[in-house]
Amino acid sequence: MATVAGTFSLREKRPDLLSGTPRAHAIDRWIFVAMAVWFIFVVLTGFIPDAIMKVGLVEAGQRPPFPIVMHMHAVVMGSFMLLLLTQAMLMATGRRELHMKVGIAAFALVPVLVVVGFILAPTMYHQLWNMAQSAPPEVRPKLQQRLLQVDDILLLQTRAGILFPLLMAIGLKARSGNAGLHKRMMFLAPAVALGAAIDRMTWLPNTLPANAVGSDLWILVVLSPLFVWDVVRNRRVHEAYVIWLALYLPVSLVLYSLWDTPWWHATARQIMGV
Repeated sequence: MATVAGTFSLREKRPDLLSGTPRAHAIDRWIFVAMAVWFIFVVLTGFIPDAIMKVGLVEAGQRPPFPIVMHMHAVVMGSFMLLLLTQAMLMATGRRELHMKVGIAAFALVPVLVVVGFILAPTMYHQLWNMAQSAPPEVRPKLQQRLLQVDDILLLQTRAGILFPLLMAIGLKARSGNAGLHKRMMFLAPAVALGAAIDRMTWLPNTLPANAVGSDLWILVVLSPLFVWDVVRNRRVHEAYVIWLALYLPVSLVLYSLWDTPWWHATARQIMGV
């Protein structure tokens, strides 16, 4: 009887597999650093091969040189991703005061990123339009088909242009009063733009150009490590994910309904002024 009681007592005192353990607390600190590195890896994997290919086309005279706004977008986006990693590192190593000071940069960087993005989209559209108008007859149909695809890509760019600053504003507003919402939203906000990198990984299975569902599913895959850890660790879905989905889903449903419709193709041309 004493043996049974002793065994039961030992089992009662055994710590939970996650809650309160040093390993869990370590992952709590470093999961956001890992996510920042993961985001940077996704961006580089998508954009570097694409950029190398396009540079080759420019050097071969098969496409115009990159406009200056594209270089600006790369610099600003790169700066944002490095800021995200720096901020995660500062919190993981306990330097909260420096984290708060450095975080002020986001208030300037986010608006610049949005403005540059909204300049880049029509700039690249007009470049492709001009190429299609002046291309030899045997190449023109291919470029015109590409224009139809870019019409739909404008929907993805518009969604990112709306949701990214909105989600960032929610996250930055929560920086002093709701640390949990703040740190998660700092990753959920830029995730809406990761499709631009994912869609360049043509070796991944995707539903593009037929629709954007596949691209959105890959965004969820990229976010899954943080989400799964949160649910396993805290045994609940954090409010940040609920807010993100409440904004992302309705905008995406509108996007899906407009995708590759004659009305949207005509509207996109009007918006672009061509």
